[in-house]
Amino acid sequence: MNLLLNSQFTIHNSQLKLTGSKSETNRLLLLQALYPIIELKNISQSDDSNVMEEALRNSQLTTHNSQLIDVHHAGTAMRFLTAFFAIQEGKEVVLTGSSRMKERPIKILVEALKQLGAEITYEENEGFPPIRIKGKKITKNKVTLQADVSSQYISALLLIAPKLENGLELTLEGEITSIPYIKMTLALLNEIGVETSFKNNSITVKPKFVIPNSQLVIESDWSSASYFFSIVALSEIGTQIKLSSYKKNSLQGDSALVEIYKNFGVETTFNENSITISKIKFHNLQPTTYNLKSSPDIAQTIAVTCFGLGIGCHLTGLNTLKIKETDRLEALKTELSKLGAIISVTNDSLTIQQSNTLNSNIAIATYQDHRMAMAFAPLALKTSLIIEDAEVVSKSYPTFWEDLKSIGFKVSQE
Repeated sequence: MNLLLNSQFTIHNSQLKLTGSKSETNRLLLLQALYPIIELKNISQSDDSNVMEEALRNSQLTTHNSQLIDVHHAGTAMRFLTAFFAIQEGKEVVLTGSSRMKERPIKILVEALKQLGAEITYEENEGFPPIRIKGKKITKNKVTLQADVSSQYISALLLIAPKLENGLELTLEGEITSIPYIKMTLALLNEIGVETSFKNNSITVKPKFVIPNSQLVIESDWSSASYFFSIVALSEIGTQIKLSSYKKNSLQGDSALVEIYKNFGVETTFNENSITISKIKFHNLQPTTYNLKSSPDIAQTIAVTCFGLGIGCHLTGLNTLKIKETDRLEALKTELSKLGAIISVTNDSLTIQQSNTLNSNIAIATYQDHRMAMAFAPLALKTSLIIEDAEVVSKSYPTFWEDLKSIGFKVSQE
């Protein structure tokens, strides 16, 4: 499904309730599977979380044969479930996914689990899904991992750690990327009563086999909020959008949006259980630089915002974007170039030169990547464009196009 976004519209001052954080939801779904006493509220309605929930539910079915678990495009589910099934004694699963998932590396996590004694083999290509996992009791508790890998590998190990007989001592070698996501995982463990420590490059998780009753409310997703920050940044002065449910002391690294978007004329006001984002007078047209190693998922949004405002930008810390749903750096380069951007990328950075060029009626390819579709949508405030395969947003934000229509966007099927 291709959607035409017509630029002839006005943003309404609006109020939206966004779905629960995919990052928090997927972590807590795994913890709920380990500790069924946990109750969750405001669960993400994303494809990724639905896949995670279904896989965990199916894993409870008694079977004497190996189960096939298909996570489709859900990278978080692939990584978290690899660790989960490794400790399910007596169960055997084959974990697989889409053709793109079979190109996304899993070897670093598999090797770390093998260090602990897990039994995992590759069904097709070495280092990539599908993988066969024979669950077993794990007693080893020391593992070493390169620190600059995807934080999801690290979080996968941390989430199963309290159910290991001797807990876990994880040593990270080198400079750590995406620290907020690691801290999120540890904070959620702490919320259910698990004892953890994170000192220098060493993380310890104590074993915890029984927890007290826990009811947890999941904060709404800051990555999803980023598209509305971009919309407000590209709108007229006085535009306001209220978003719930958000809190000032968020566990999500993407809450860095609040400080970053000040530089694009977006003011954030925290209310009791929501935020109001407002466009104020904006003078900054100087090229801007951000290191996004702690929040790489908002890189696409920021790049498109800067281009739409005619601001040059240099974004660094983006090495993990090469192994996402697509190579996001190359995808950004290709699609922004169509619109007239002068852009260059390296393995971990992106640079856009200051320019007022903005081509019209361009078709934006989305590469089976939900964030490509949503990051480019705000540009409809500046020019008409077509979003190809627009249904891809269901991966993290199924109601995205309906929410855009509700605030005034003109969206029609091409």
